[in-house]
Amino acid sequence: MSTYSADLRATYNSGHTRPLAWRKHQLEQMIKMLDENEAEFLAALKTDLGKPTVEGFITDIAFITGEIKLMLKNLKKWNQPQRVPTPLVTMPAKSQLIPEPLGVVLVIAPWNYPIQLLLVPAAGAIAAGNAVVMKPSEVSAATSTVLARLVPKYLDQKAITLVEGGVPETTALLAEHFDHIFYTGNGTVGRIVMAAAANNLTPVTLELGGKSPVIIDESANIHVTARRIAWGKWLNAGQTCVAPDYILVNEKVRQPFLDELGKAITDFFGADPQSSESYGRIVSPRHFDRLKSLMTGGKVIIGGETNAESRYVAPTVLADVDMNSALMNEEIFGPLLPVLSINSTKQAIEFITARPHPLALYVFAENKSVVKEVLAKTTAGGVTVNGTLMHLTSPHLPFGGIGESGMGGYHGKSGVRLFQHMKPVLSRGTKLDPSLAYPPYTDKKAKLFRKLL
Repeated sequence: MSTYSADLRATYNSGHTRPLAWRKHQLEQMIKMLDENEAEFLAALKTDLGKPTVEGFITDIAFITGEIKLMLKNLKKWNQPQRVPTPLVTMPAKSQLIPEPLGVVLVIAPWNYPIQLLLVPAAGAIAAGNAVVMKPSEVSAATSTVLARLVPKYLDQKAITLVEGGVPETTALLAEHFDHIFYTGNGTVGRIVMAAAANNLTPVTLELGGKSPVIIDESANIHVTARRIAWGKWLNAGQTCVAPDYILVNEKVRQPFLDELGKAITDFFGADPQSSESYGRIVSPRHFDRLKSLMTGGKVIIGGETNAESRYVAPTVLADVDMNSALMNEEIFGPLLPVLSINSTKQAIEFITARPHPLALYVFAENKSVVKEVLAKTTAGGVTVNGTLMHLTSPHLPFGGIGESGMGGYHGKSGVRLFQHMKPVLSRGTKLDPSLAYPPYTDKKAKLFRKLL
């Protein structure tokens, strides 16, 4: 029976995807698809997530085109063989690493940034010379429908396929043999993906999530801190894998921080965020109900309003948090922000290191020794100092998790290398063929070996 991976493997094995000209054309077509259908994509994001037009353009359109343009600019350079040193003992010889595509890649995307988190890894796989199967999320159904119609129109159907559907379709795909699986989502499904991949010894990249903490030191610029946290937390109504999940604020600046946070919410979204054109909605009734349930884990001190019909959950800040509640033991993935007090950097570090490694960590401090201590004593997928989310915007910084927050990193050059094997090749000349390398192994040769090796 024909399968997606088998059909694309025939294309890949023919050499169809290897020429740089093919890769370049597909990347250019991807940008053209986004440019020519921008309004339709943004409307779909609005339907799925209530995503403001400007926000959708920045996070899902401009982000992708920026990544692809960098790939196009460096496509030849990043795919050239790399000379590396050659040991004396192998002479006469030269050594190089040749970037080689892996084969057929499966990219499974989530619903929160449904265009970006599908096309950016897919673009990396294409730039690396692979054939690709794309699987958008069925939860962001409007965006999935647009992608399903446009991808075959703009991209090479012989080498690039998009598969719609839910759990049955994803399960069927995971039963096929791919050369790399790239999954973005939660840890529960990540374990299923990894288990399925093990049947074929397929390498995986898992971009997961977790509870990304924020440390606010007493030396922090509280006004700026509050605004940057408010932006990072309530972008996409909190449905961001690296959104601040909880705050650890020095008790000396706790109240000033809460005051400034409340002001920032009003500045950004007005007195009634539900009527703001700059604030999104929860993706589905199921996630709306989940967030309402999580809200019971603490005392609401800002926000708390909800509307089931429009899937609206206000920017909400909670105090007096129950440490045993789901609020503090599950990834929130929504607009709820628990605030906990600490009395020292040491206490904050101990709190964080007692839990699984987060996907992101944020520290706000003007005291550089505090920042240095946090960086030295904590582990996270990525860190932004005196800011939120921004580390993932740089194509020169690999984005990914560690431990339960994921494995593997991408963006920029890393997003191309992820889908390649750097094939080591040592080429020896034949004009010289010293007998030293061959038996019989005399004492004289043994002494010489000890000097050379």
